Amino acid sequence: MQLAELNIAKAKTPMDDPAMKDFVDNLDPVNAMAEASPGFVWRLKDDSGNATDIQVFDDPDLLVNLSVWDSVESLKTFMFKTHHLNIMKRRSEWFEKPKTHTYVMWWIEDGHIPPLQEAVERLEYLREHGDSQHAFTFADIFSPPA
Repeated sequence: MQLAELNIAKAKTPMDDPAMKDFVDNLDPVNAMAEASPGFVWRLKDDSGNATDIQVFDDPDLLVNLSVWDSVESLKTFMFKTHHLNIMKRRSEWFEKPKTHTYVMWWIEDGHIPPLQEAVERLEYLREHGDSQHAFTFADIFSPPA
């Protein structure tokens, strides 16, 4: 089993606003770091190499990130032990404070690439039901199903 994760964030300003410059300038290095990380499997991206132009929701300022990892540990290592952490610490500069869950994880069969609709459904399930085997967060990690 592999781990899928979706996270979303609502930008305070459009991506081409000067206030977003540091975030935008770090997209390629952070994405390259993710792809080079042990345990990385796949990430959503468009022709530009990132997913900032992929609109899933009605709001064009709502950014989406979807990726697949071989384990929770590999995702945690990337998120909290690389330059990614420096960017996460600054997220309040660029993104609105969330009022509900903005990320979700779930287990998938090896080789499955989750479509965006599946990811959105998992996030909605988490928001409605809380952490479960079907959709969970770092607060309550569930083991892969047997």
